[in-house]
Amino acid sequence: MKLRGTLGGMNLLLEPADTAGSVAEALGVRAALLTGQITVELQADVDPQALEEALTRIRAAGGTPGRIRATRAAGPTPTPEPMSAPSSSTPDSPAPDNPASHSSAPRRPAPASPAARTTAAPSPVPSGVPGGRTVIVPHTLRAGFRGEYPGSVIVLGDVNPGAEVVAGGDVIVIGALRGLAHAGQGGHSDAIVWARPIASPQLRIGDAVARAPEGSSLSNMRHRNDQPTAEVARLSGGVIQIDAQK
Repeated sequence: MKLRGTLGGMNLLLEPADTAGSVAEALGVRAALLTGQITVELQADVDPQALEEALTRIRAAGGTPGRIRATRAAGPTPTPEPMSAPSSSTPDSPAPDNPASHSSAPRRPAPASPAARTTAAPSPVPSGVPGGRTVIVPHTLRAGFRGEYPGSVIVLGDVNPGAEVVAGGDVIVIGALRGLAHAGQGGHSDAIVWARPIASPQLRIGDAVARAPEGSSLSNMRHRNDQPTAEVARLSGGVIQIDAQK
């Protein structure tokens, strides 16, 4: 984790090795720096619990989470193509009239180097889901979208009605969750759903299902001082329980 000042205010960078405990310890001694607007950046696979802890610490210090974005990874450097050797012939000395000299075998693209074909190894799993990894979705999910993720997923926006998110680990929504969400697919009962707020007509964690009461409106979302309230849903005694984050 890195906290640094920029021209636009403070910038908090969360890294794959950060945990909720390490973030709490680091920000606990820097609370005085969190009183303004804080931009949060997520580098590659980030533990959802670490992000939740960072947002909680910022608000507790009187600060406001500003933009939450993923860092941009630099693309691979293009490999320059080999240049053809200059011809030794000149206009004054034409090449011999040999049919073989006027034709050549078709060029084939050079095979990719082993390094270019190598796929990056998956990062450590933050949610304890075997073979999973955290995926960052950098935009709002609209009606008709359905995404399945073997690990955890962080949505940097809203999940609109008609959209569905299914994850083997946690489901973290930086905005409002109004669509369907299923965390802990495959029976991972320790997964959580976090959003600001949770206004989903149906919520699933592991094998448990919770549905909104009949006739309830998605517009009746809990607010505090006209600001969306962060909420977390987790299993407690086999029942999905939703608590407000304070």
